[in-house]
Amino acid sequence: MNNKLSRREFLQFAGAAAAATTLAACGGASLPAPTAPAATPEPSSPTADQALALLRDGNARYVAAKMVRPNQGTDRRASLSAGQKPFAIIFSCVDSRVPPELAFDRGLGDLFVIRTAGHAIDRAALGSIQFGVEELHIPLIVVMGHEKCGAVSATLDAVEKNAHAAGDIEALVQAIKPAIEKSKNQTGDKLDNAVKTNTVLTVEALKANAILGEEVKKGKLMIVGTRYDLDTGMVEMLA
Repeated sequence: MNNKLSRREFLQFAGAAAAATTLAACGGASLPAPTAPAATPEPSSPTADQALALLRDGNARYVAAKMVRPNQGTDRRASLSAGQKPFAIIFSCVDSRVPPELAFDRGLGDLFVIRTAGHAIDRAALGSIQFGVEELHIPLIVVMGHEKCGAVSATLDAVEKNAHAAGDIEALVQAIKPAIEKSKNQTGDKLDNAVKTNTVLTVEALKANAILGEEVKKGKLMIVGTRYDLDTGMVEMLA
């Protein structure tokens, strides 16, 4: 892919002075938040790197409360009746505090969003992601975990108490449990460590999928993991 955007550049969307510490040990210089929409038009068919840059810029606007809310007018709505061409798949948690379209300051037809509690992978979620890649040719998948995730917290509690969750919630516990086990010996906040590990494991699982992994090998698809901060609205790179 040409003009590759450094993942370090993605790490600090809001221009904070300190670099975030993540599982992947990524760090980098801060980025200033834009104060106005880009002067040049957005590419009609963004590459993965360009798509990542669009998300970076949108999140910077969101954090700085300088949203431009692109592609939300009646003309955009009418044009999409003929078909859609989203530039990124966002696989995130169902938490009402983490709306991808708002966090990345995007509009109609921009993002192909799949949400499950704790972004747990099931067949429906995986099929939806594969559909976005195979049928809509979306070049970027962003897995977005978030601070204080309730699904991860419930799984952590269940594991520590050797308990089972009610009904089909147990399926979520089993999906997230590997992250609890893998992060249990890490220093620092147990819940946040588990949230980050859960995101990284989800990225690894998607890359290991035969269909998605093949697209990654061909250079047609990029899959990255991120963490959303509830307090600041900032999205940081994990993997």
